[in-house]
Amino acid sequence: LGYFGLFLMATISLILKNPFTLQVSKRDYPEIYLKEKSFIMINNVITAVWAFLFLINSIIFLLADSPLSVILSNILIVLGILFSIFFPIKGLKYFVVEKRKDDWDVKIDLKKPKRENEYDVIIVGSGIGGMTCGALLSKRGYKVLILEQHYEIGGYCSSFKIKDFIFNTGVENVSGLWEKGPINLLLKELGLKKDDLFVKNRMRYIYNGKQFDIEDINDFTKYLFEMFPEEEKNIILFFEEAKKAYEECYKEADIYGTPLPGDLIVKVFGEKKLLNYPAEHPHFYKWMNRTFQDILDEYFSDSNLKTLLCALMGYVGTQPEETPASNALTAVISYYIYGGYSIKGGAVNFANSLRKVIEKYNGKVLLKSKVDKIIVKDGKVAGVIAKDREYLSSIVVANANAKITFLELVGRENLDRDFVDYIKNLKMSPSVFMVFLGVDMDLSNYPTIINNLDGGYGIVINSNADSSLAPEGMASVAILTGANYFDFPDRGTQEYIRKKRELKEVLIKKAEEVIPGLSKHMVVQSTATPKTLERYTLMPEGAMYSFDQSINTKRPYFKTPIDGLYLASASTFPGGGIEAVVISGTICANDICGWKVN
Repeated sequence: LGYFGLFLMATISLILKNPFTLQVSKRDYPEIYLKEKSFIMINNVITAVWAFLFLINSIIFLLADSPLSVILSNILIVLGILFSIFFPIKGLKYFVVEKRKDDWDVKIDLKKPKRENEYDVIIVGSGIGGMTCGALLSKRGYKVLILEQHYEIGGYCSSFKIKDFIFNTGVENVSGLWEKGPINLLLKELGLKKDDLFVKNRMRYIYNGKQFDIEDINDFTKYLFEMFPEEEKNIILFFEEAKKAYEECYKEADIYGTPLPGDLIVKVFGEKKLLNYPAEHPHFYKWMNRTFQDILDEYFSDSNLKTLLCALMGYVGTQPEETPASNALTAVISYYIYGGYSIKGGAVNFANSLRKVIEKYNGKVLLKSKVDKIIVKDGKVAGVIAKDREYLSSIVVANANAKITFLELVGRENLDRDFVDYIKNLKMSPSVFMVFLGVDMDLSNYPTIINNLDGGYGIVINSNADSSLAPEGMASVAILTGANYFDFPDRGTQEYIRKKRELKEVLIKKAEEVIPGLSKHMVVQSTATPKTLERYTLMPEGAMYSFDQSINTKRPYFKTPIDGLYLASASTFPGGGIEAVVISGTICANDICGWKVN
């Protein structure tokens, strides 16, 4: 009867969605675990197992005599205890981490002689994700080939010159350069110096008719206290907690050069590390599985303050109620905490620095070499075809967008139909419309970046970060605003030209509210629409961050259904942005190396 009573107790606790083992877990685990869905699911399983064991024991005592009944019941109890000890460790990855059927490994013999057209790794595209991967692998002894369809490397991290003015195509502000930042760690491994490549940005925000310039978190909070005195305590608490959460996210980053998602934590550190993750990262864990709006609502009541804290949401491309709080922390709040940087010499200089590392270690970068096909044989990658020439490798890293990679280069015939449908249905992120102006004005008294929330646009004065980007006494200026690809007619049509001209005039007029007389000092001018970006980078819809970055978007895994084919780009974890694609490229390089990193 005792065991049957325990069976009823365990069963009722499951029906009430309050498994009895969860109450026992309070002694051994922090409170933060007790509301976590995956932890509750694990306890549901453990409680169900105990309910089954209690039922079996009650039947044993009903049918068997002592001492057999005692021996059998004790054996079952011991098995239950062992299950309760080991299942939370081994079982967690099945609830938290998606089972990866594509977790293949391709071994490379670096000492094996290779033909002229044969490489250890071929990288399709020279965006920063691909260049990061290539630079790390080259330095680690791999024979690397990078094939780029454009006449310049860098993808969105590139620059162009009109007369003596240099403009950036997509990069205005770079994070990840603090002590444990992935870009900082990358530079250290490659022997590059941060101060040679990056300069910290000064920023101005304009909101509700007020403007304020900031250089660090102290400036920012000072202005917030003045504007929202009744929220001062909440502001202090918010940034204290955000800083702790942010630094916890990167707690182990210096081991492999980057923070890792759950599946790689299990692979690299083991299941127990994943089980201990909430306890070891309690502040960051609060930002996981919640939206940024949830976090803002928890700390603040003033809607204007919330709006101001969302000033950099353009770096994610989603609304706060759709944005994973962890994304907002690393791609928005991080700029308030540690600041952002411009790239000296123009954005392409970062890509060129990575190229020099690749070539220093005997890697190759070929321009105007568009890959037409990724060769697949028996479900495994075998190389690529570019300009009718075959290049061989058992590992190919796609730095191109995943839609192009799978639907055009790999071919649907080599992929499962459900996977093809999944890739086809992925929503692209928003794009941007940009006006580039070279002006004969000295704008050095302005900050590098001006974010006008009232007007819905931004101004980037690149020459204020690096005076070499414009002739002496002049300035290189970009004005940008969010744009929808489908709002623009076909390129080359009169409607398209008219649309560009109208938008350009509107943006210049708006910018003159901040920089009076701008239109009277234009020496050179140009524009870029989403269709311009698509033309030069081949990014579908000219999307700034590849796929939509809202909380419900599931990005493709970096190891694909084709053995030996990796993704290293904004298409995969963690998403768009220079720091993010450096993370992607670093993860890819580490996996190719078997996570054997000094």
